[in-house]
Amino acid sequence: MRRRNFIAGLASTAATLPLSARGQQPGIPVIGMLWPGQTPPGSPRMESFTQALRQLGFIEGQNVSIELRYAREGLQQLPKLAAELVRIKVDVLATFGDLTPKIAQQATETIPIVAISDDIVGAGIVASLSRPGMNTTGLTIMAPELSAKRLEVLQEMVPRMSHVAALWDPTTGASQVETTERAARSLKLSVQVLEVRGRNDIVDAFRAAQSNHADAINVFNSPVLSSLYREIIDLSADHRLPTMYQWKEHVEAGGLLSYGVNLTSMWRQAGTIVVKVLKGAKPADLPVEQPTKFELAVNARTAKALGIAIPPSVLVRADDVFE
Repeated sequence: MRRRNFIAGLASTAATLPLSARGQQPGIPVIGMLWPGQTPPGSPRMESFTQALRQLGFIEGQNVSIELRYAREGLQQLPKLAAELVRIKVDVLATFGDLTPKIAQQATETIPIVAISDDIVGAGIVASLSRPGMNTTGLTIMAPELSAKRLEVLQEMVPRMSHVAALWDPTTGASQVETTERAARSLKLSVQVLEVRGRNDIVDAFRAAQSNHADAINVFNSPVLSSLYREIIDLSADHRLPTMYQWKEHVEAGGLLSYGVNLTSMWRQAGTIVVKVLKGAKPADLPVEQPTKFELAVNARTAKALGIAIPPSVLVRADDVFE
């Protein structure tokens, strides 16, 4: 059953291909995209971004070009990729997470940067939401607040929970850890924070969670962790661990539960901000935008497989219940 129509079916974009697979047209604006995942951004990210561009008159391949770089060799590759985008003189840099905007800032002080950040002020990317300063603006996902709220919803879903393991990408900083630990104390829960820097760390993290008798998993906000959602879903099923995810798309793919921002809307809004910059707006004059709406999604089939009865309080609030 679904309470709301799921936005899907948009055509794939050539922007997810590496530079070698695409040609750059002279004389048109170029958007550089720096993504920290080891694979290109998964759906519906690029589709939503390019849809926003089209709606505002910028059509890829006609009057705008997109150059995507992603860290297929790991996060250590990001400075080199940022330097490549600066070298080809992109007109604006779109960056994601907390690490890539800072790397982009180190690569250029003049090219405008638009960031979708987990904690844009806490990570030191901008001075303040209302006055970003320098060459950077964008959106913040409010990751620390969301990570704590997810813990509350997860406890509601799994009332017997007393010990939860949190998957944490340390490149996002400590704010999610600190906020979640404070929330855990108020909920009388113990939290085990497990570092995940890439795909190779996932199996070890789940083994550590199991050996410490975790009752559930809370996945913190991070583009890296988001790109590993399929591995996390499979391991959660193998270890029979109820898991809270970042995006409802992860729940549709088989995860148990998610609470957060609408992924489609965030990437569409990033495209809108990029267009403002292409039309001459200065990042320092564009306040950082914050989400105003959050969504709760649950997968009924996964809950049944884990032997979890979905509480009525969760069902009545759920925006999407996937069967």
